[in-house]
Formats: sequence, structure tokens, C-alpha cells
Amino acid sequence: MFVGHYAAALAAKSAEPRGPLWTYVLACQLVDVAWGGLIITGAERLSVDHSLPGSALVLEHMPYTHSLPGALAWAVGAVILAKLILRLPWRAAVFVGLVVFSHWIADFLVHRPDLELWFGGEKVGLGLWNYPVPEQALAIGLLALAAAAWAWRRGTLNQSLWPVLAFVSFLLALQIVGLLLPANPDPVGLGATAIASYLVATALAALVERRGRAV
Repeated sequence: MFVGHYAAALAAKSAEPRGPLWTYVLACQLVDVAWGGLIITGAERLSVDHSLPGSALVLEHMPYTHSLPGALAWAVGAVILAKLILRLPWRAAVFVGLVVFSHWIADFLVHRPDLELWFGGEKVGLGLWNYPVPEQALAIGLLALAAAAWAWRRGTLNQSLWPVLAFVSFLLALQIVGLLLPANPDPVGLGATAIASYLVATALAALVERRGRAV
């Protein structure tokens, strides 16, 4: 569900354009940015099993980022930061928080049961990772729908559509690279790669939006 997470960011941008695109893009992966840092430190744990269908990740312990209360806490924190630090309107700040929480919803669809409903509690997940073709179709389909909504919104504002094409093309290329490369069994390397990918996407989102305004 890598690119599927970005569907929430693009949908939020179409619904509430006052929020900068980069804030929504970072928000949709904020949980995984934190997860990358915590697996580097060892506070959360994973292993890799390449015999598994779909994702090879075995997510053993990640209560601070991927539990239901953990995800809610990150979402609330994002709303507060978006309002107090970025000075976004309340509606845009709330959309940032909703995008953060959307990560848990999307993960619930695809993860094997590894998402805690409460700290130390029952783990859930519908397991679409076990069915790679439908899972990829769902992720790309969600992204396509959200991209169409963002393109429509830009059209109503008489804005160029090239930022939509550029950013979505980048995401699809990143998805293909992720599918072709095997998961790194080293937590430090995997966490660092994940964080770098999300930050590059955030920087690109800021760039295409700024260039789009200039055009």
C-alpha cells in the first residue's frame, strides 16, 4: 500500500487546497517516518521473510507508531503542529490530522494481523499483502482516483495539470522500484531508506506545487 497512502494526501489537497501539498504528503507517511526512526533505534522491531507473498516484512513490535492509539496520537499531534507552527486554518489542520490517521486505515486493509487495537492488545489486519495483485490494484486505483480529484480541483482554479502528472509519475516509479528491490533485512538500512524515500517525496511535493504556482 505504498502509493495507496498518497491517495489520502491528494484527496485532502483536492478537498482543502489551503493546506500545502507537502504537509499532506508528509502527513500520509508520518507514521512510517516515525516507524523508520524507531526501528533504527530498536524501539520497534521487524524481520524479513522472503517466502511470504507480497510484502516480506514481518512487523513484530510497533506499538508506538502502528497501534490504534499510537496512530491517533500522531494524528492529534499533527493537527496541533499544523495549526500552531504552520498557522494553517483549522479546517486544513484537521485535514492534515485525518491524512495522518488514514495511514492506519490503509494499513489495516493490507497488513497481516500486526496492528494493535490498544497497547499490548489484540492485533488486527485484513492481510491483503497475501494477495499481491489485488493489493497493488487497490493501491494504484486509490491513487488514480485521488489524482483525478486533485486534477479536477486544479482545473477549477485554472491551474496547470503538470504538477499532478509529475508527482504521480514519481510515485509510480518509486512503487516499481520498491517492487523490484528485495526488502533490506538490516533494520537500520531499511529504516533509513524508508525515511529518505518519504522525505524526498515531501520535498518533491513542495517543489512541484511552488513551480506550479509560478507557471
